[in-house]
Amino acid sequence: MGDRDRLHELRQQAHSAGIEGNSKMTEQQLRDALRRVGKGEQPQMAKEHAKR
Repeated sequence: MGDRDRLHELRQQAHSAGIEGNSKMTEQQLRDALRRVGKGEQPQMAKEHAKR
């Protein structure tokens, strides 16, 4: 899977997890936010923490 496909898949997962407005997030930020949501953090809070 190419980098572009992997990033697209992460964006879809983030959207499904409720992390809205993730189009400008990096791959690492997306992974971090998804990990945080998986641990029970609210999606928008996870997004904000991941972007720091």
